Order: sequence, then structure tokens, then C-alpha cells
Amino acid sequence: MAKNPKVVELEEVVVKFAGDSGDGMQLTGTQFSDTSAFVGNDLSTFPDYPSEIRAPQGTIAGVSGFQVHIGHREVTTPGDQADVLVAMNPAALKANMKWVKQGATLIIDIDNFDNKHYKKAGYIEDPLHDNSLDGYNVVKAPITNLTRDTIKQYGLDLKIADKTKNQFVAGILYWLFNRDLKIGEDFLKQKFRSKPDLVKANIAVLHAGYNYAETIEVLSTTFHVHPVKDKHGLFRNITGNQATAWGLLAAAEKAGLELFLGSYPITPASEILQELSKLKSLGAITFQAEDEIAGICSSIGASFAGRLAVTSTSGPGLALKSEGIGLAVMTELPIVIVDVQRGGPATGLPTKTEQGDLMQALYGRNGESPCIVMAASSPANCFNFAFKAAKLAVEHMTPVILLSDSYLANGSELWEIPFMKDLEEIHPPFAEDNDPNYYPYLRDPKRLNRFWARPGQPGLRHRVGGLEKADVTGEVSHDPMNHQIMVETREAKVQKVAEFIPDQEIIGDKKGDLLVVGWGGTYGAIFSAVNTIREQGRKVSMAQFNYIKPLPKNTREVLSGFKKILVCELNLGQFASYLRSQLPEFNYAQFNKVQGLPMFISEIKQKIEEVLDSMNSEQ
Repeated sequence: MAKNPKVVELEEVVVKFAGDSGDGMQLTGTQFSDTSAFVGNDLSTFPDYPSEIRAPQGTIAGVSGFQVHIGHREVTTPGDQADVLVAMNPAALKANMKWVKQGATLIIDIDNFDNKHYKKAGYIEDPLHDNSLDGYNVVKAPITNLTRDTIKQYGLDLKIADKTKNQFVAGILYWLFNRDLKIGEDFLKQKFRSKPDLVKANIAVLHAGYNYAETIEVLSTTFHVHPVKDKHGLFRNITGNQATAWGLLAAAEKAGLELFLGSYPITPASEILQELSKLKSLGAITFQAEDEIAGICSSIGASFAGRLAVTSTSGPGLALKSEGIGLAVMTELPIVIVDVQRGGPATGLPTKTEQGDLMQALYGRNGESPCIVMAASSPANCFNFAFKAAKLAVEHMTPVILLSDSYLANGSELWEIPFMKDLEEIHPPFAEDNDPNYYPYLRDPKRLNRFWARPGQPGLRHRVGGLEKADVTGEVSHDPMNHQIMVETREAKVQKVAEFIPDQEIIGDKKGDLLVVGWGGTYGAIFSAVNTIREQGRKVSMAQFNYIKPLPKNTREVLSGFKKILVCELNLGQFASYLRSQLPEFNYAQFNKVQGLPMFISEIKQKIEEVLDSMNSEQ
């Protein structure tokens, strides 16, 4: 028995859980994350799902992973490489060794490490005996058999028994990181509250894993990550999709409107629909449409009727919604289109992350069809930007495309729960009953928005539709001069939004050698890499864009303070191309990654150093 284990204090640690889809690694990762949040650690998570729904068990294609980075200080990414890897089978080990630090702790379910599983994973040699794991702390735990032994007393069959082995893993991790088992028990009681037999069995297995870890010599050291000291308030662990749903609901409340979401389920956006469907008691109305076109058309109808209208999708669905978005542009109705980006084109990589839809969001419609385009940059601030997207859509009477991505949507971090009283007010530009001066395209000169007349308002009968309308009066018009006026006005209305959004911030000095630019979900990796380089005394700063069309009004001023601009994005250079088209006078470099993976701190740091060194050699 390992008595009085040595406790090592850590500033931060990265843990990766990996196994077959049925091994419960996503649940265990969430459980460990929630426990870490409960004890006050900052954190960031990255679930990694297989694209195949039912990939063969024990194969690389079927490996499901969950990575969590916890820290005593601010955490902005799930981490580049893991300090601890849990591998439930050889495929999980093989798929993840390149993401593990040298000397890491590897916890494996030895019951699955046999010739049958080696063959499925594509191993030629036994990885436990070919010296490939030399230098790692390998814990060969008989997780499956000990789990089955533990729950024999509960009379559950082997299939159910094997579904509880993730709690054996959780027990090991609770011991390894000095976590209170009571927190884990409470998690299980809540998770399986309607099934008391499962609660008892899972808690028993949790304790068995904890006790096992306590008795083996190979785990003679435990770790402790202290709570974050400089975060005060009421926090919870939240995913980007949850935050998006709640931000939209908060905006509806602030605007005094009912929220309507019309959506077709699509990975990785489906959880927005699922989350809002649970919140009917808070006024959310959800419609699971038969296809993407029906989703956006139902939302346009809801907007015409005076609701805060939303539709959610991913890249392929955004393509299908393009004509509907054009209709919302022409009718000048407020609608929020949430695009949770994934790897493409076509079906592409449904469960992997990418930023490949930017050009589609900016230009992917027929005719001159301008929309406001925004991007969230962390799981938690999906709330803020969903709220802001709704505010801009309503107050400016125009569609807003909010870009998220799979990394943000499924990942989680600590979110400080706001008070409704502290959120911005939202003022829908409703027309007044029986206004003798009402016309459907009469505009407010401050924002260039038309006024919102709802069906049934006395004295405000009007027509809107997909055919071009006469300026102010709204009759169908084919007059060429009128069309030019309306096209230019719709574009000017979107550009005028720059007066109502914040200036672009710079993290670091306002002048220097290199400005590293990102947008959306690349924030955490860029922030960490730039901070590391700045600590070395090099003149590097950062600008992360959340407002893309229109760009913040001080963007030219921000870029002008630097000799070179390095644009980092998960595509082949879409934002870089957009910046060149809007601000061609600057010197742009690019770092592009299209691997279905988020950016890593190390690769951005390496690219920054390459660019700085090349700039020095040119001088």
C-alpha cells in the first residue's frame, strides 16, 4: 500500500481521457471538469468526437477523447499536450501518444491490451513491451475486471457493468489530484437521479477506483492544483452552445420579445436547439424543422410577426439557407443566424473544428446581400456575442451571422454568471399604431433601419417580400435608379453598425514589430503564445477580431502601428484575404492550419519567432 504519498503542487495540468465511444470518456471528462470548477480551478476543455457514428470498437476511427486543462492561474486553451492520458484500449493509446508530454502518466485498462485489440488498433508490436513507452509512468490497471467484481452485488448484467468502468477511472483521478469523492458522488446522484440502482453502482465503482489508486506503488505521488485567487463571483462550467442559447434568451428578455428558434439538427450546432427546447418555461419557442430551408423560413416568418428570430446551423446548412438569408436582407427583418463551423467542404469532418465559412458568411448569397458578421472567441463569451448579435439584428433591422465553431461549441470554460440588470438594453424600433407617416421603408437616419410594424397593428398594413421595393413607400419596383439606391442603402446600413460596436482592442503595446491577428476561436492559443514571446522582450502584440463586417472603425489605426501583420486562422487565409481587400496598404503574413484541430500554442509561437527572425534578417 502507498502510504503518505508525496503531494506535488502544480500551477496547471492537462488530462486527456480516451476510449471507445461507449467507454464514457466524455462523461468522465465532464465530471472531472465540473469537480475542478467546484474547487475553484480555472479550466478549458476540448471534447474530440469521432466522425463515424458507429465506428468499429477498438479501432482508431472509433476513439473518442476529452481533454481538460485546469490551472491555479488563468487558463485560455485546453493545452497542447497532456500530462496524464487515460487510454481505455490500444487504439486510444495509439491515437493520442503524439499529444502526450514526454514523461507523462499513462493510465491504461490492461484488460483490453491483448492481441485482439492490438490488431484492431493496427499495432505490429506490443506497445507495452517494445520499449516505446520508456520514460513514461505507465499504470496498468485492470479496470474492466475490477469494475465487474465491484458491481456483482447489484445484480447488473455485464453490458451495464462495463458502462460504469468510467467511474473507476474517475476514482483514480480523484485520488491522483486530491479531489473530494463527495463531489463525484453528488455528480452521479444528479446524473442518474431517476435510476437509484445506477447511482449506487456507479458510486461503488468510483470508490473502488479511488481505493485501487491508493494501494498501488506506481502512483506514489499525488498532485494538487490550488484554486484561482483572482477570480471572484458566481461561476459555472459552460459549453459554447449552452452559452449561445442563454445569450439569445437573455437578449429576448431585454428586448421584451418572445424568442423563436427554427432549426434543423446538424453537428455541431444541434445542442443550441436542444438547450432552448428545455427552456419553454422561460419563453423559448423552438421548432425542429424538416430541413435547413424550412428552418430559416420559419424564422423569417417569426421575425415578420415580431419575435426575436434565430436559426442555427453549420457550414453545409448555411449554404442551404443562403437564399433565405437574402430574403431577410431584402425584407430588412431582424434574424440571427448562428453558424457553428466544422471541417468542410460538403459533409467534410462533421465533428472537427475549422474556420472555413468566413467567406460564405460575408459573400455567400446572390446579389449584393450584406449582413452583419460577428464571431465569438471563447466558450463563455458565446453568451456575450449571441446577446450582441441579437441586439444589433433587432436595433438595425438586418440579419446577423454569428460564427462559432466546433471547438467553441463543445468546449467549456468557467463563465461568470451575469445579472440581467447589468446587460445592455435592447430597443426594438417598433412603429407606432395608426402612425399616419408610416411607410415600410421609411428610415431612422441614426441607424438607417426601417421601422418594425407587426401584423395586426392598427393602421400599419404593408407589404414586404423578395422583389425589390420602392424606397420609402415599399411598392414593387423595377426602376434601375431605385434599385441602386436600395442596394447602396442596405450596404450603408450595415457599415453604419461600426458606430455602434466597440473599438478594436490591442493586447500589448500599440506599436511594435509584429501584430498577431486572429478572429473567433483562435483567441486562447494566440493569447498564450503572444504572452510567452512578450516575456522574452520581443515587440509583439495581439488583436483578436470579433466584429468582422463591419470591421471596427479604428482597425486601420490599430494595424498602422506595426511593421508586419501575422494573421492566424483555421483555413487557407480567408480573413487575411478580407483584410487585404479592405486595408491593402499593410504588410500581411499568414499562418494557416486546416487539420480539424484547434491551434496549439507551440505552433503559433514557432511561427511568430520565424516571422520576427525573418524581419530582423531583412533589416
